[in-house]
Amino acid sequence: MANHNSLADWLSHHLFACPVKAYFGFDCPGCGFQRSVISLFKGNIAESFRFYPATMPILFLAVFAIIHLSMDVKTGASIIKIAYAGIAIIILINYIYKISTHQLIS
Repeated sequence: MANHNSLADWLSHHLFACPVKAYFGFDCPGCGFQRSVISLFKGNIAESFRFYPATMPILFLAVFAIIHLSMDVKTGASIIKIAYAGIAIIILINYIYKISTHQLIS
């Protein structure tokens, strides 16, 4: 477990900077994803969800896409299209929530 925490700590100190936030001073629709993945890696599911609600669906979709590509799931392409649309809706709702609660500027 110590290796996971040390790796997660290292990752948390080496995050990519958001160019939108750097240049314009407010969060983009993807801001929070890296911190969410690190929280998930540490086992903090609730914190991960608070940082970026679409993280777990994105990760599940990535795993499913790999399975689909290797096993050629019959309805895989349709499932992936629907999942992408669902994830886009989650991201949009989260961004609208951040705008309405004035959480974009920090």
